[in-house]
Amino acid sequence: MSIETLIENPSIPLKSAPVHNSEFSQDRFDDSVMATYGRFPLALERGEGCRVWDTQGREYLDFVAGIATCTLGHAHPALIEAVTRQIKKLHHVSNLYYIPLQGELAKWLIEHSCADRVFFCNSGAEANEGAIKLARKYAHTVLNIKNPVILTAHASFHGRTLATITATGQPKYQQNFDPLMPGFEYVPYNDIQALEETITRLDAQESQVAAILLEALQGEGGVRPGNVEYFQRIREICTEKGILLILDEVQVGMGRTGHFWGYENLGIEPDIFTSAKGLGGGIPIGATMCKQFCDVFKPGDHASTFGGNPFACAAALSVCQTLERENLLANVQQRGEQLRTGLRGLASKYPDLIAEVRGWGLINGMELKADTQVTSTDIVKAAIAEGLLLVPAGPKVIRFVPPLIVSAEEIDKGLQVLEKAIAAVIP
Repeated sequence: MSIETLIENPSIPLKSAPVHNSEFSQDRFDDSVMATYGRFPLALERGEGCRVWDTQGREYLDFVAGIATCTLGHAHPALIEAVTRQIKKLHHVSNLYYIPLQGELAKWLIEHSCADRVFFCNSGAEANEGAIKLARKYAHTVLNIKNPVILTAHASFHGRTLATITATGQPKYQQNFDPLMPGFEYVPYNDIQALEETITRLDAQESQVAAILLEALQGEGGVRPGNVEYFQRIREICTEKGILLILDEVQVGMGRTGHFWGYENLGIEPDIFTSAKGLGGGIPIGATMCKQFCDVFKPGDHASTFGGNPFACAAALSVCQTLERENLLANVQQRGEQLRTGLRGLASKYPDLIAEVRGWGLINGMELKADTQVTSTDIVKAAIAEGLLLVPAGPKVIRFVPPLIVSAEEIDKGLQVLEKAIAAVIP
């Protein structure tokens, strides 16, 4: 079947397409592509729903979803239809002109969040860069702070650009990339006393805290949900002192937690927040969103060549509308509870291996005990061998982030395969 046939008839099941690619060579790949990833020896070539197939035709249940990105799974009819229609019409124009789809997407995001304004870019790192620039300009032009500081948390993750790895409170991501960007300090996550002491210390110096940048739930840092009281107190402090509260929603936004946004789990509203990953369902798009009072960008302050182009916005609108039409938030809540119940059952069965299960909606972590010799990568590799894709969140935490369309049967199947993988690695 030709690609032209698939484009003209997007409803044709992709399982009709070829499943074997004998031309793939790992050696040729490694000779040509920078080794910035420690890749598992697996080459994927197609997907449908919550399943993917490798170049040898083997099927896997996908509980990675491009790391919390493929909101609607793979080859969802609504996404296929949207991008097929748009690529035939207009895929890219400059932001020097009005892009109607961009305005429509911004309107949906504003209507379904606390935001008043949206800036579109291509990724989570870029969205966080935009938030950092916005906070710094606000500090200089509104707060009259000469040396603004942004507080972030230990074990956080905000991106791979120079500014966002500086914001990321994990030295392993910063090694050999110094000098890092000035203007960042780190505090323990979920520790309000440490945060208040840091603000007091900086207030007494020439530097002042202009913004606090946090994840509502730390993903790369081990799937650690924010404490409600901690975030509510931070919101109070920010309001009292005029500090901007920025939330990184790149991994937890767009329905991943069972709400449209992670901050809804905490009973607060940020001043600025960011989105990417699940926003486009796998098509690159990011967004920096803010309240009107801190929208201090003017023409020329910030830009993105590809940000918010018609193709990416068509994909994102399709994701947004499908979340509502198919009532996926309810599915996320139900399947998330089912998954956590199953993982806690495994924790009871393997008490010497599993320390804790935690998460919101369909972003969950299973932490292994510190004294076990088994690592998260050991279990991920064993799960791949059994036909289940999982992703580590540190050396002792396994992350479960399936597509938001995952079914009860697929959750049960994933738990069964996981137990086989655990049995295979227990000494």
